[in-house]
Order: sequence, then structure tokens, then C-alpha cells
Amino acid sequence: MQGPWGERAAAGSGGAPEAAPTTGDRRFPCSQCGAFLTFKPGTQVMVCGFCGHENRIEEVEKPGSLRELDFHAWLGRLADQRDIEETRTVKCDACAAEFSFEGDRFSGACPFCGSATVTDTGVNRHIKPSGLLPFGIDRRGAEAAFDRWLRGRWFAPSDLKQRSERRERLSGIYLPYWTYDSATRSTYRGQRGDRYTTMEWVAVRDAKGNVRQVQQPVTRIRWRPAAGQVARDFDDVLVPASESLPVAMVDRLEPWDLQDLRFYRQEYLAGFQAEAYGIDLSAGFDQARVKMDGVIRQDVARAIGGDVQRIDHVETRHADVTFKHVLLPVWIAAYRYRGRPYRFLVNARTGQVQGERPWSWVKITVAAALAALILVIVFALLQDGGIIDQILRGF
Repeated sequence: MQGPWGERAAAGSGGAPEAAPTTGDRRFPCSQCGAFLTFKPGTQVMVCGFCGHENRIEEVEKPGSLRELDFHAWLGRLADQRDIEETRTVKCDACAAEFSFEGDRFSGACPFCGSATVTDTGVNRHIKPSGLLPFGIDRRGAEAAFDRWLRGRWFAPSDLKQRSERRERLSGIYLPYWTYDSATRSTYRGQRGDRYTTMEWVAVRDAKGNVRQVQQPVTRIRWRPAAGQVARDFDDVLVPASESLPVAMVDRLEPWDLQDLRFYRQEYLAGFQAEAYGIDLSAGFDQARVKMDGVIRQDVARAIGGDVQRIDHVETRHADVTFKHVLLPVWIAAYRYRGRPYRFLVNARTGQVQGERPWSWVKITVAAALAALILVIVFALLQDGGIIDQILRGF
């Protein structure tokens, strides 16, 4: 059965991905001049900003062929050193976001709220990503999107543009996500409702206020019990593992082209930051189950059939649960206005934009007052004896 996430792919062996260096060092020196290379969005190369030399990132396997990892097996083996990546991270004192800078730099502005970030939290141990989507849109394209978005905020404070121009530059950051696969079988109980029409005597009131009985068609619903089972295989149910951004804002960045996921290689992170996941593997699956439950209830409603349905109980069993930990690219601008942080996000694959902004209640009040004044004028012109009425009588 085709679902909103497609058919479930065959589960892999559940083996651990290849081990990564434990230093978390993402610096790659240029073979020509020794300066550090950075990944060039929209390409398959790292480029030297000093001499322009390019190093191609070679893929050993085609995109989209990442292995699925066994969920329950991993819950019992998270201490296995082969399956864990160690990176050095910093934590923002203002918004509690935990992320990495490039190389040995561990201070600067937080990309999530624009506050100063000062302290090195040391080595952080977490599940190594299985794959990622590389940046496809460069900084210039993201900045152009931000400026277009900002110019369209009609009810923003007048000084917002000047204040936001003093923000830190747009930051490229990889956000952590979990994807889950699961074969589900659900048992349900409910009621099926079928509409039917019958002629009945009903009381009606005429224009003079008199009440009389007339026969009219009335629609009723005939209910009968329903029970059964539905099954669905879910593939790549996507759950953000970040706690630093509003969930609704992050969700609106979808869809992501997960079919083009690349195997995780640190070369893709050169020149960018990466956030450590704040929602762990188990908690992520709890959120995935909520998404699955919504789809399963739709399946149950279709299975019950009829014109309307009542769902009294659904019990779902999950089997062959697998997962991937992936990184997805976002350009983020954080600025502070009157002490409050505001953020702007760009999906660095599709260009989809989402943003927060302050509101100018002065502009809103003036606009509301003008709208009310226009309504009063129009009403005065249209009412009996008004100017328009007098003009029409003149003809």
C-alpha cells in the first residue's frame, strides 16, 4: 500500500556505519597552498578560498542507498565505540542550542538566536550520522531570499531592516533528523454511519410568525458496529532531532529530497556548522509514532467505510523498526530585536523559506483605523438619503 512516505524499503543488515575520526576535525588542507578547503554548495567539490583549487569528493556508493539500522538492537548497544562519533561542541547560554564550529574555533555568535557563544563543552558522544543532503544553495542565494522576505513584511517595525542588517551573516548549518521505517498492523473497533433520507413532519414558521406542520425530507444516520485490521509499511518518517528551533517552522521546510541522501562524509561539512541532536533515538520514535498514528486512523476510517465513521479504539503493533540518523542543510539568520531573538530559515536544497519577525502594533492600529474609516464612509454613501442616493434620484 502506497503511503504518504512511500513504500517501505527492505531493511538492511542493521550493521553499524563505518567509524569516523573521533576528533571531530573537519579541516581539509588545500594540496596547492595549504589553506583550508570548504564545501561548495551545489557541487561535488571542496574549493580553496585562497587559490581556487578544487578537490572532488568521490562517492563510493550511489545516493539513496543508505542502509537502515535496527532500532531495537541499537537501543541496547549505544555504548559501542564503533557506533559513536565524538565531536567538540559549544552550548549557547541564551537558547541552549548545542552545535559545533569548524576546526578549533569554539566561540562566536549562536546561529539560532544571535547571542554571543563563549564556552567549549568538550567532547560530545552521539550516534554517527548515516548520511546527509549536501548544501545545494549557496550563501548569496540564501541572502537574496532573506532580503526578499524582509521587504515583504509590511507590518514589521520601520527600523527592523536597519537592525537586522547588523545581524551576523547567514550561517550554513546541518540540522539533525531521524528517519524511521516500520511495518504496522492495527486492530480497530468503531462504528459505520450510513446516511438515509426519510419524510417527516416538521414545524415551520411562516413570514407572519404562524407555525404549521409540513412534511419535509430529513437526513438521518444509521449506525452499525465495525471492527477489523489494517496494515501499512512506513518508509522514512522524518522527525527533527533539534530542540533549538520551533517545530512548526522546521516542519514547514519540508519536503526534503531524501532519495538523494549521500553517505556521511566530513568533507561535506567543511566550512559549515552542525547541530548535535537534542532528541534521542527513543524519543524520536515516539514522535514518529504520532505521525504514523494519524495516517493509520485515516486507513481505519477508509476500512470502516460508509458516509461517516466513529473510531472507538485502535491498537497498533510495530515490527521491523529501522532508522537512520541524517543531517539536512539549512541557511539560518538570527537577529535580535528589542532583546528577543528572531530567526529566518532557508531550505538549502529547495529554497523554501520560513521566518519569524516582530510586529509593529502602531502600523497595525493605523491600518485598522483606516479600514474602519473607509467602511464608515462607504456606509454613509450607500445609506438611504446619502450622497449616492441623492445622485441617483437626480436621474
